[in-house]
This record gives sequence, structure tokens and C-alpha cells, in this order.
Amino acid sequence: MTATTDHSVNQAVPDALGDLPPAVPRPAVASDGPGSLARDIDPVFTLHRGGKIGIALTVPLNDREDLSLAYTPGVARVCTAIADEPGLADDFTWRSNVVAVVTDGTAVLGLGNIGPAAALPVMEGKAALFKQFAGVDAIPICLDCTDTEQIVETVARLAPSFGGINLEDISAPRCFAVERLLQDRLDIPVFHDDQHGTAIVALAALENAARLTGRRLDDLRAVVSGAGAAGLAVTRILLAAGIGDIAVGDSRGILHPDRADLTPVKAEIAATTNRAGISGSINAALAGADVFLGLSSGTVPEAAVASMAPDSIVFAMANPDPEVDPEVARRHARVVATGRSDYPNQINNVLAFPGVFRGALDVRASRITESMKLAAADALAAVIADELTEEHIIPSVFDDRVAPAVAAAVARQAHADGVARR
Repeated sequence: MTATTDHSVNQAVPDALGDLPPAVPRPAVASDGPGSLARDIDPVFTLHRGGKIGIALTVPLNDREDLSLAYTPGVARVCTAIADEPGLADDFTWRSNVVAVVTDGTAVLGLGNIGPAAALPVMEGKAALFKQFAGVDAIPICLDCTDTEQIVETVARLAPSFGGINLEDISAPRCFAVERLLQDRLDIPVFHDDQHGTAIVALAALENAARLTGRRLDDLRAVVSGAGAAGLAVTRILLAAGIGDIAVGDSRGILHPDRADLTPVKAEIAATTNRAGISGSINAALAGADVFLGLSSGTVPEAAVASMAPDSIVFAMANPDPEVDPEVARRHARVVATGRSDYPNQINNVLAFPGVFRGALDVRASRITESMKLAAADALAAVIADELTEEHIIPSVFDDRVAPAVAAAVARQAHADGVARR
């Protein structure tokens, strides 16, 4: 992972219920054992040696006086005060600025179920992004369990040390239950970034693409390819934002209430989408559509893109291979975005999650509401609202206006929603 990419965007996740696939071994870099020459000269391994994050002191610890204040006997006074008034932990510990980045290693990048140890470099990368872009301290926690109840119980028991929980790379459909159960149990924000980070950035980009093409969200008919965690979250936020119509497709075609093979989650989405009553394949549904949103590992042929409405918008966000080749998409679409850093308009979660947590932590929010996510998307879109071009509908991940703008909007909305505590 580099600072220009974020693994949680457009992750392909299983659609169906059932047993998890077995963990797979990490791909070998060289066949000649640990410490091989190949790893020694590979700059990726060089960067990762010893890990990418560490702990830094925020107070001096140079002499006996420093020690007596930071540890015994002075620390006992702080402990006693917190025991009498638990809320003081937010003022006199690191808790108010630290997030747990939690995974079970079952849906990591495009690698799938590689297990908790192999997921740790990705979680370290996520923690580095939190710190770099929003000054939020984050601790990777890779759990050696995949049972929903065990994950919830473990994280809930760890929660007193943290001001927020960022769930990461937990496969669908368990990720939905894990997030819901934890948020019901805890009074700190619980945010599954694979869902909501992707959704916030996709909405911001679509708001700007619509503005650039002289339309509003309620003018647009969209087709989503992918009914996993990210696809369903994007669908929900677009519905909340007022999209004109939206249809969601999985590997068996467009979701609609008459399909007998829908899981409960898909059935709920089918009941609130597809007002046009479309059935059949995703490719057929694209005829006359204004927007394609790709959040799957599938492919879309050029003919289907060519059948879309004039000034169409194509967000082909699967990584590393977009559902539509960007060069092909540009032949027919007015605006094209991907999840990749080597093309314009990268839909990247790092544009969302650092600022979202920064804003939530700053006001000690008890949760991240749907309105806070919408506010984050609006703020992100507004950063470049006066700078729009076909190749610039979303800010760069290195635009230093992004995290402060998102954080401020999230904090304001937290107060409006009554979940702020300062």
C-alpha cells in the first residue's frame, strides 16, 4: 500500500450466504526461503521491514520528575479521577484521538480470505493514512476469529481503549451484522469503511459529475454492478441523496422483488430500488441509463456502455481491473472514474474516512449517522466545485483542503443530529 491508494475502495466481496472460503497462503515472492535476495532488493519489502507505524511519546520522559508525573505516583491521581468520573478518560488519556482498525482478514484487498496475520500490513497502512491525513492515531487489530458473535464480543471488550472503531476487510454478509451489533452495543462511532467510505466518495464524485454535465442527482438513472458490501452501501447513500432511479445487479442479473433467490439484505434493496421495473442482465439495464457504478469483479462490454444515454457517467471502480477499460469508456461516456491512481478521478476512500473520524472524534460523537455521511459527501464535492473538468470531479488524495472540510461538516452535522457530546 502507498499513500496514494486505499485498499478498501471497490473491494469485491461475496454476494451469497454460506461458508467462508478457506484462507489462502500469501503469494511467495521468492522460492529460496526467508531473507532471500528477491525480498532484500524489492523496494516494497524494504519499505515494510519492521512495519510502517510505531508509538511515539507525547510527553517528556527524561528524568525522575517526568517519571513521577507520567507514571507512579502521579498517574494514580488521574486513575482515581477517572474511576469517579469515567468521562474524564476522554480528556486525560489518548482515547479521544485513537481509532481501532479491526479486521478478521476474510476479505483483504483483492486477495480474499488470507487470514489475520497476512492482513496486518494492510491494517498498518490504514493506520498510517489516518495519521497522515487527519492526525488520528489508529491501532491495527487483526482478530483470529470469523464468527460474528465472537468478533462483536471481542471488539466490545476492547472498546474502552478507543474513541472509534473502523471495521475493515470483513467479508459480506457478516460485515453488516458486525457493524450493526457493535453500534447498538457501543457509544462510540462504528464505521465499516468498505461500505461507507466508498459510498461517501462515490456520492461526492457523482454530485460533481452531475453538476459538470448540467444535471442533478434526481435527473439520473443509475445501474450498480455488485450487490456486496460496497455496492449496497453506495446504493443506499444514493437513495438517501435523492437519485432519480437506481437498479442493482449481481451475478444473476438485476435485483427485483419477484426474484426468488434473494438474500434478506438483497430483498430489502430490491424493495426500495428499480422503480422502472427492469429485469434481466446488467448489460441490458444500461440501455438509456445515465450512470454506471461498478463495484464488482465483473466486466461490461463496450456495446453496453455505448447504449447508455448521452453525456453518460461511468464509475468502473473494481481494482485492479475496472469493469470497463477506461480508454474504452471514454469513447462513449462524458465522465469516467476508477478506483486506480494511474487514471484521473480516482474514487479513493482516503478522501473520506480520515476526515469523517476527525470530525466525529472532535465532538466526541456517539455514532456516525446517515446524515453525517451525506454531509461528508457534500463537503468533499464542494472542495473542487469551482474547478470541475471531465478529468477532475473529485479532489486529489493529497489536497490538504479535504480532511478539514469533511471533518468540519461531520462535526456540524453531529451537533444537528444530537450525537455530539462536546
